Amino acid sequence: MPKRITVNVQKFDGSAHRSWQADLVERQGPLLILDGVFAAEVDHELLGRITRGTRSLEYYWLDRWFNVFRFLEDSGAVKSFYCNINLPPVLDHEVLSYIDLDIDVLVAPDFSYRVVDTEEFAANAIRLNYPPEVQQGAKESLAELLSLIETRQFPFSRDGSAA
Repeated sequence: MPKRITVNVQKFDGSAHRSWQADLVERQGPLLILDGVFAAEVDHELLGRITRGTRSLEYYWLDRWFNVFRFLEDSGAVKSFYCNINLPPVLDHEVLSYIDLDIDVLVAPDFSYRVVDTEEFAANAIRLNYPPEVQQGAKESLAELLSLIETRQFPFSRDGSAA
């Protein structure tokens, strides 16, 4: 039976942003792979309507500044990817928590992508006083993430496997 994990997302000021549950399906060192199913319909400003029952494989690295959601069609085909730039998450028993740093990357099934919310990052860097090392870490992580997408490396390989 998979282990149930609660995912908590906060903003840099500590305010709660989102929370949901997913099943831990695999752990490879610092990589956690969760399988989540949307319990309710969600209207997302960038993704549109996410219907109840939509499944996502969620990739979190405890030592990286980003995570990746692989949204799946009922057939198992990739619907899209949604990536977050964030501080490295922390796993404490059954709770995975991370601080969202605003920048997101939307990736289509053909691996074309769009970086969004860079203006929000710049505004919050000032408003919430992101330290220089956080600003630099976010920019370096975005570059690393875009490289993974462009070269179709895990988890952006066609079949989603690490091999």
